[in-house]
Amino acid sequence: MVGSRKPLVGINAEYFTNPRNKTTYSYVPTGYYDSMMKMGAIPVIMPPYDEESDIEQMLDSLDGVMMIGGADLDPQRDGYMLHPCVKRMEDRRETFDRLLIREVARRKLPFFGIGAGMQLLNVSQGGTLFLHIPEDLPDALPHRDSMDPNHRHALEVTPGSLMEKVYGENEIRVNSIHHMAVDDVAPGFLLTARCPDGVAEAIESIQDDWFAIGTQFHPESPSSTAMDTRLFYEFVLAVNIRRGVMPQESLLQMQDLDVW
Repeated sequence: MVGSRKPLVGINAEYFTNPRNKTTYSYVPTGYYDSMMKMGAIPVIMPPYDEESDIEQMLDSLDGVMMIGGADLDPQRDGYMLHPCVKRMEDRRETFDRLLIREVARRKLPFFGIGAGMQLLNVSQGGTLFLHIPEDLPDALPHRDSMDPNHRHALEVTPGSLMEKVYGENEIRVNSIHHMAVDDVAPGFLLTARCPDGVAEAIESIQDDWFAIGTQFHPESPSSTAMDTRLFYEFVLAVNIRRGVMPQESLLQMQDLDVW
């Protein structure tokens, strides 16, 4: 019975080369996989596979995918010039991430993209990005403070959206550590949360057959709030519904995990 096992959620890994000794590492900040375990899912860490067939085989076993944040996407891959403020993620990781999101979208697997994961979700589906907020949107609020890793700003949510379901009418403040941002939202998606200056902070799929969300802020980080945690609940709930687990069963499971 499908409901008798926990869902498997794939999480892509960061890929980093130490320039001093050329040693390479793959790692995932603990907040991502701890959030999945707390919600009753089993996280599966995915290194940057080179073969598309390996990605396909892995996805055959997964019920959903989360894509972590990281360094900047290379705008040249989407036909734009490289901005001097762009600090590109490693080519091997970006190549894998782009192959991964393409196959996830084809299969309509439940997806949650965070930070750069949200940005890749948007551009992979036909949206665009601002490459540097201070230049592209000079009147915007600061969205990154190098002296304060816990920098926060207010959040405005769209009525009727998943973001409103999670945050309600509360006064909302989220962490902010980015200089790139979603510009044109991809077809099939809706901008559902923004900073008061208009900068995009969350997008959601409006396609009936695909649960896919992205947040520019980081609900997995130590600076997140208990309210942010509800986003992971909603994601795992969507994963379980797609598996054929009734919402009431999933709800009871989450209540048992004390995430309210």
